[in-house]
Amino acid sequence: MNTAISTMNQASVQSAAITPEEYVAIRNFLYREARLADESRYTEWEQLVDDDMVYWVPRGEGDFDMNTDLSITADNRSRLRTRIAQLNTGERHSQLPVSKMRRVVSNIEVERKNDKEYVVFSNFVLYELRMSSTRTVETWPGRVEHHLRWKNGELKMFLKKVMLVHGDEAVPSLAFII
Repeated sequence: MNTAISTMNQASVQSAAITPEEYVAIRNFLYREARLADESRYTEWEQLVDDDMVYWVPRGEGDFDMNTDLSITADNRSRLRTRIAQLNTGERHSQLPVSKMRRVVSNIEVERKNDKEYVVFSNFVLYELRMSSTRTVETWPGRVEHHLRWKNGELKMFLKKVMLVHGDEAVPSLAFII
């Protein structure tokens, strides 16, 4: 995994303002990404990621390094592709039947990294109805750091870092894309 991506150095973000059109495009990307994940539409969700994608869920909020610290999930592009293929089989036991999910995305902040790349921070709360096991509702609150870039006229994500509020506690299995 690339340690340079693990945590963004704030000094590398340019102070140039983003346009209202950029903000709307980025906001709409986040909403679409959340909806596709909530609806377990993983093939479509995967189309939003770039070839160098890193999907990381550290064990809470803090100054962690994905190469040396324990993580809940730390997938490079190849491992993410395998995870999605498993979810798409419909035979992942912890997701039979598939959990019903809905998330709320808010407090979207966008910083320009360069002419084509952005760092985006947002808060979320995900509600998951565990259909296959307890039939209880799990609540997953946290903050997400997305790194996005324009590629062939579309926004693509190359980092999704999900910092769960309770990530340093015992958490139930994450058998889906958070």
